[in-house]
Amino acid sequence: MAQHRLLKLETRRQPLLGRRAFARRLALSAAAASSLVGVSLLGGMAGYHWLEGMAWIDAFVNAAMNLSGMGPLDAPKTWGGKLFAGLYALYSGLAVILAAGILFTPVVHRMLHKFHLETEREK
Repeated sequence: MAQHRLLKLETRRQPLLGRRAFARRLALSAAAASSLVGVSLLGGMAGYHWLEGMAWIDAFVNAAMNLSGMGPLDAPKTWGGKLFAGLYALYSGLAVILAAGILFTPVVHRMLHKFHLETEREK
């Protein structure tokens, strides 16, 4: 039976991934994390633009500040804008944590995998 894995990381019985393949995995993780941040930024910009009536550049800076954890520059004025800003702030915190997890998964996995291989050799 074929096993389908989401991340396709090597198991503990497989050898350590080569440097070139690891660099490719790291690049793919960086692209996935960047895509998540980019889509989140575009969604925030659209919400601020259409619900608050902000110019695109103002919507960009507010969405970027929210994603960075700093909070929006301009306080929302409409009921819909306030609801969106609150929900977007909650989403932004989770999106940044998820993006960091996606970005650092290959590094942490390689480190743990190498450590596990070394302890097996010592036995």
